[in-house]
Amino acid sequence: MSKPEFVYTTFIRSTPEKTWDAICQPEFTRQYWGGLANVSDWKQGSKWEHLSPDNEVWVTGEVVESTPPKRLVLTWIDPDDLKDTSRVTIEIEKVEDMVCLTVKHDKFSETSAMPGKISQGWPRVLSSLKTFLETGTGLKIFCGGQN
Repeated sequence: MSKPEFVYTTFIRSTPEKTWDAICQPEFTRQYWGGLANVSDWKQGSKWEHLSPDNEVWVTGEVVESTPPKRLVLTWIDPDDLKDTSRVTIEIEKVEDMVCLTVKHDKFSETSAMPGKISQGWPRVLSSLKTFLETGTGLKIFCGGQN
């Protein structure tokens, strides 16, 4: 049986630099990712964390590759099950007056619960990111919660 692989592509009226910053800077991620922040120095080999407003770690991992503002590769680890690992590859390509953003989530561990979680999560987050970059306001991606 083949392992799942999720690939999401969207076009955003933005620049590669603004898109990179929106993905990597906590003051921006909080505005479109339901109040959650991505925190790291984004250097290869560094730790990264996806934190709630009260600093609870929702996802953790390591920066595998970082080529601002074009490519970011991360390990994606469930902090409640450190064996539940996967990989996220983010590619940002300038296309005329916009960017093509591609997010690929793959390399799930054999018993991973992550595919079920991210299959609905990534589309919401990426839609909110696009809206945030184009309008300045993210979507309310979690029902009844913050945007």
